[in-house]
Amino acid sequence: MRIAVVANTSWYLYNFRRNLMREIRAAGHDVLAVGSADEYAQRLAQDGWSHVAVPFTGGGVNPLREARTVWALWRLLRRRRIDLVLSYTPKGNIYTGLAARAAGLPFLPNISGLGRVFIRRSALTWLVLSLYRATLRHAPAVFFQNDDDRDAFVRARIVDPSRAVRVPGSGVDLAHFQPPPARPQVAPFRFLMVARLLWDKGVGEYVEAARQIRRERPEVRFGLLGMSAGDHPAAVPATQIAAWQSEGAIDFLGATDDVRPYLASADCVVLPSSYPEGVPRSLLEAAAMARPVVTTDAPGCRDVVDNGVTGFVCRPRDALDLAAALRRVLALSAEERHRMGLRGRQKMEREFDERQVIRAYLAAIDALR
Repeated sequence: MRIAVVANTSWYLYNFRRNLMREIRAAGHDVLAVGSADEYAQRLAQDGWSHVAVPFTGGGVNPLREARTVWALWRLLRRRRIDLVLSYTPKGNIYTGLAARAAGLPFLPNISGLGRVFIRRSALTWLVLSLYRATLRHAPAVFFQNDDDRDAFVRARIVDPSRAVRVPGSGVDLAHFQPPPARPQVAPFRFLMVARLLWDKGVGEYVEAARQIRRERPEVRFGLLGMSAGDHPAAVPATQIAAWQSEGAIDFLGATDDVRPYLASADCVVLPSSYPEGVPRSLLEAAAMARPVVTTDAPGCRDVVDNGVTGFVCRPRDALDLAAALRRVLALSAEERHRMGLRGRQKMEREFDERQVIRAYLAAIDALR
């Protein structure tokens, strides 16, 4: 089969779906990567993948521009004689669904969180729900990364329960993310947040919690690692990041293609997101490297943590509760944190091995031959 794998950024495909694409190709299928024309499109090509750029916009809602994206996808599917489409990210799912339906092709969407439009409900929320209903009803299977999203789509009658397949997030490559040696106890304690620089990811709450903790423990460090969100409506401005850095609240670490050295040098990884996550990859990777994690009781985020066992859970949009959870981490001995991290690694091995996700996809593809 000729299979297109579509997301709204090539960065997403390069960082999160290459192992799946390798396994699909190893099963005898031709794979075409479809995403934005960013620097990661070139990296995919250098890595040996056929790639076609499609003009997705980040937070854009201009009807004409969005219609052009759907048309470009439809034209691509027809021209490349694609047999099946795998899609990711909200825009990737909806636009691919519209194009695949027009082209008469099956597609397998992956719902990795409901997206920002469901945080701040408006007329756009109704439109997105209508588009999901129009597209997902024709999908042979719809993959969901957490039970909250699956149940929400089933209750809203967007997806029939018989076609709603729960997978453990994107999974995590347990061979790539291995626990490093224990950190020296004499080093300053380091918290680390890894996320796109969006307000909805809890960047503001993280900074406020850092201020509170550093007033009590000025030696504690708070790292922030992540890429710019560009034109996204919830993007944190670069000027704000620079102001926090100058204030001394955080250490801004920029972006990276290899997060492992940063996770290895952290004592605890934090994601105070209020965003409707699928299952945050940053938390899976941190737990796989045996790092305790602190996150919110939000869909997807809470799936990664056994509260008090592998980390701690706090309330979304609550810097005071986040700071309290961070104090609980600081109150642990080095040995207690080490054991907490190892329990997180064991949870990843039991529940979030990427191979489980890959097997689910290969089974769905085989069923369509």
